[in-house]
Amino acid sequence: MKFDLDQEQRDFAASIDAALAAADVPGAVRTWAQGEPEAGRRVWNQLAELGVTALAVPEQYDGIGAHPVDLMLTMEALGRWCVPGPVVESIAVAPVLLAGAPDAAMRLAALAAGELIATVALPPHAPRAVDAETVDLVLLAENGKAGVAQPGTRHASVDPSRGVCDVTATGDSWDADTGRGYEVGALATAAQLIGAGQAMLNTAVDYAKQRTQFGRVIGGYQAIKHKLADVHIALELARPLVYGAALSFADNSPDAARDVSAAKVAASDAALLAAHSALQTHGAIGFTSECDLSLWLLRVQALRPAWGDPTAHRRRVLEAI
Repeated sequence: MKFDLDQEQRDFAASIDAALAAADVPGAVRTWAQGEPEAGRRVWNQLAELGVTALAVPEQYDGIGAHPVDLMLTMEALGRWCVPGPVVESIAVAPVLLAGAPDAAMRLAALAAGELIATVALPPHAPRAVDAETVDLVLLAENGKAGVAQPGTRHASVDPSRGVCDVTATGDSWDADTGRGYEVGALATAAQLIGAGQAMLNTAVDYAKQRTQFGRVIGGYQAIKHKLADVHIALELARPLVYGAALSFADNSPDAARDVSAAKVAASDAALLAAHSALQTHGAIGFTSECDLSLWLLRVQALRPAWGDPTAHRRRVLEAI
């Protein structure tokens, strides 16, 4: 299979990058972690203006009904900028689960317009809902059913900007394609991990070109060059698996679940390698709260087990071959 992004897709990703570059996303992440979501909401409003929040919403509900590849391209960009909030849950998963709701038209139109941010718990692989105390709608989905839920006990996360809550159902449920919701959640998380890994690689390369030691920039040392080259290779090998899985997902291929899991494993491993290498390149300063790199380091640690940890996805790949 030959696959490459077309110019329109690249231009869309560039428009997201341009908007987020001017939005002080690191500052929004820090205030979101402190329970002050106003700056993060402004970032989400910008995404809504670009059509990001409407991508997975069907056209009949004022959405775009975009191809899964376009959705994954966007998720990668949002991971690259470390956007706060339940990005995967609201933009990718909620439209799937709300399709059969009695008030689907109203809810989906609000999602598309960016007037509604949703989060999702989907046991057993996503048993708690991210940012359930901050968003407008909490969904609980399991065994082919979904319904509105309310947040309960909040649990700390390794990433302070991704608090998770227990949730309990509050009323009637409706039929929902929870299997498809899980697959798109896992795949969108993989795309976010690719974006986060790329951001850390870019940051480490820039730092290596500036930091001097023993009279030389550290990027001139072979050990640093080889380490960062390994990250580049890992990301370049994982990225096509994400987009290939999106194609399988779109075509309802019988191998789609296997492809999603392979993508999640590869993206998790590549992002972890990027985190290790970026931190080693920066040294201890990279993990201080004042350094933006720390935001991606924590985000990757939170995303790797999200929507199925690498062990679970490796097992599913093994069972499929």
